[in-house]
Amino acid sequence: MGLIETEHRFPCAQCGASLRFAPGQARLSCEYCGHEQPIPQMDDATRVTELQSLDYHEAVANALPPAAMEETRVISCNTCGAQVEFEANVHSAECPFCASPVVTDTGANRHIKPHALLPFKLSESDAQARMRKWLKGLWFAPSALSKYARSTGRLSGLYVPYWAFDVATQTRYTGQRGTHYYVTVGTGKNRRRVQRTRWRNVSGEVQRQFLDLLVMASQSLPRPNIRRLEPWTMADLQPYSADYLSGFRAEAYTVELPEGFEIAKERMDEQIRADIRRRIGGDDQRISSVATDYSDERFKHLLLPIWMAAYRYRGKSYRFIVNGQTGRVQGERPWSIAKIAGAVLAGILFLVIAFYIAELGGL
Repeated sequence: MGLIETEHRFPCAQCGASLRFAPGQARLSCEYCGHEQPIPQMDDATRVTELQSLDYHEAVANALPPAAMEETRVISCNTCGAQVEFEANVHSAECPFCASPVVTDTGANRHIKPHALLPFKLSESDAQARMRKWLKGLWFAPSALSKYARSTGRLSGLYVPYWAFDVATQTRYTGQRGTHYYVTVGTGKNRRRVQRTRWRNVSGEVQRQFLDLLVMASQSLPRPNIRRLEPWTMADLQPYSADYLSGFRAEAYTVELPEGFEIAKERMDEQIRADIRRRIGGDDQRISSVATDYSDERFKHLLLPIWMAAYRYRGKSYRFIVNGQTGRVQGERPWSIAKIAGAVLAGILFLVIAFYIAELGGL
């Protein structure tokens, strides 16, 4: 695994400097002379055509059309294995995922092209404000963390790879439907009403069509944290254009399509079991067996926007992640042992003083 190195540079027509995509705007802008260049927008009919999904089984059989594939140059992060795009003239950098030094090591990598993306809506300054607010709410965080947020606070704008699956499912199930009833037990003071459950065997079938079921296609970020960045507004998807990547980096996928589909099955199973419980009904449900058939499996390779900071504390990396579309924040955090110990001692002291005052009051 490594870092993808691809050049996405757009020279300014007025001064020659690199244009950058302006979050929340359909344009590129020059931070030196202020020149702006609109990003060409597709009409609705073309957009629908460009956003059509690909056949999953064709992809697994390496039978996708050539236009769906691309080849890039690869560089490596030996610490976390992330794959991230760097400008072609970069030969060493700090990995945005783990803050470790990275030295490039080029090679060839053929993979499925990004299909579409969600453009950044939040600027870096907006994301910094969200991150600082989140950090202020952390109890017992080291003082160095607050200092980092006030002074450095730099965020990297990254497009993270996702598989978005469209799947039709048909599930057969067996289980039991529970109906609550109450009986009176005991005598005298011990007389009371107790809940009981009457169980009846059931079986049936549920169907569900999953659309744009998202699975992160990399292992560089904790999957539980990245899931808590959801939901994403998929109606804002745009056909892939390198214009939106200008000034940002894009991570390449390291979770291959079949592995991603297995993760998607786990997410589908969560929803299918919820559907089964609703179908069983009653006051309580037991699911004995589940057998799901999958059909019309299709997918898209998407890039979704995040702002991220990698922070090292006592030799360990911590990441703060901000959804570049909605501003939702998730992260890993260190704990200050000194602050926790101080809080415990303060609590003990408070109890001792309270006990002493109570004893005086009783004299």
